[in-house]
Amino acid sequence: MGGADHMGEPVRIAHAVAADAADWVAMRTALWPSGADGAHAGEIAALLAEPGETINLIARGGDGVALGFAEASLRHDYVNGCKTSPVAFLEGIFVRPEARGQGVARALVGAVEGWAREQGCSEFASDAPIDNFASADMHRALGFAETQRVVFFKKVLG
Repeated sequence: MGGADHMGEPVRIAHAVAADAADWVAMRTALWPSGADGAHAGEIAALLAEPGETINLIARGGDGVALGFAEASLRHDYVNGCKTSPVAFLEGIFVRPEARGQGVARALVGAVEGWAREQGCSEFASDAPIDNFASADMHRALGFAETQRVVFFKKVLG
């Protein structure tokens, strides 16, 4: 899978393999620091062993440096704002700060969109924390439309 242009070099998008694990863990940890205790390595090992209904992609520059990743799955349950099932769902996307704004996320999302179409999906969804404005901007720039905002509540029952 080819991609955009990063600093004058093509971006290569490929399915993640075992050789990508260290880079994938590092980027996952940058996106989701709570998994730094080894959880990411275990989840990656499980995804590599049995991907199920997921696609896991790594973006690399022409020099082989990892620039980003995308993880997506098929969701068969209700997905906010969608009317069909299954729905391709972008579970996570990360681009290293020095590679942002250069088409890496667009190339990753484009590859996921191709996979989603192959799976028979007509809708592609994602989510982001309500206060992550950079993610919201990226999603809009990539053609996603906001469907709703939600605040979760809880009450401890004693």
